[in-house]
Amino acid sequence: MIVVAGEALIDLVPQGAGALAQLKPALGGGPYNTAVALGRLGSPTAFCSRTSYDAFGEALLDGLREAGVDVSAVQRGAEPTTLAVATVDENGSAMYSFYVDGTADRLFTAPARLPQGTRAVSFGTCSLVLEPGASAYEELMRSAAAQGVFTSLDPNIRAGLIPDPDAYRARFKSWLPSVSLLKLSAEDAQWLGGTPREWLASGPAAVVITHGSDGLTAFTRDGAEHSVPGVRVGVVDTIGAGDTVNAALLHGLAARDALSPEAVAALDADGWTELLGFAARAAAITCSRAGAEPPYASELT
Repeated sequence: MIVVAGEALIDLVPQGAGALAQLKPALGGGPYNTAVALGRLGSPTAFCSRTSYDAFGEALLDGLREAGVDVSAVQRGAEPTTLAVATVDENGSAMYSFYVDGTADRLFTAPARLPQGTRAVSFGTCSLVLEPGASAYEELMRSAAAQGVFTSLDPNIRAGLIPDPDAYRARFKSWLPSVSLLKLSAEDAQWLGGTPREWLASGPAAVVITHGSDGLTAFTRDGAEHSVPGVRVGVVDTIGAGDTVNAALLHGLAARDALSPEAVAALDADGWTELLGFAARAAAITCSRAGAEPPYASELT
């Protein structure tokens, strides 16, 4: 079982040009997209979050169930669902404005225990920024790592939600001893101001950096670098592409029985090439269609 911990929200995606273009609601949130992608790939997956009782919250849970994701660890609340208004540029890249005050996912509390059979827990995005929930997710991360559970982190920086960048960067560094696999975009890496080698020295067994259409690179503790090119595709938008990479990496590691720092360290060049190539293909499919619509396993065989 892979557990994904973090926010579920509604993306409001413009359906045309201009500031007043019609907005279409879509299920989203980095951790939510990761959970759906894992479920579609066939990995046993559970979602750990807090969602609203409103219509959006019900739709989010229905989307998880349709992907085969266990929602028994999802907390519920009467507060509204978080909204993220997307702006998509001519290259398909998305930026977001968030409506987060008083929303349900911010009030997440750390569970007493993880679901039975948990092999890995994935964290990231807004859930590690917005208090008081951020501290609860951080508590869960540290607790899982202390129990020897494989942990994955994608900070997925949303700078507009971070009032004190230096404080966040310091907090990010404090998480690294509890992280087994760090995945981030090249833009995130630049914003954070560190290097893969610095981060590896603090704890992770591997760091994977995405470069958009230029592919992915994995850095490992033995000093190796493994890269694959991107898969060329007609890009509709990039919403959910990084989350699909998260899911593909975790799914691929699970398939190789490599959800441990020691097993990640033992992956050879061929193993990394296959794993990264799988993630690149999965992300390309997501980019080829509107919104966060990760592929099913049958689309990657």
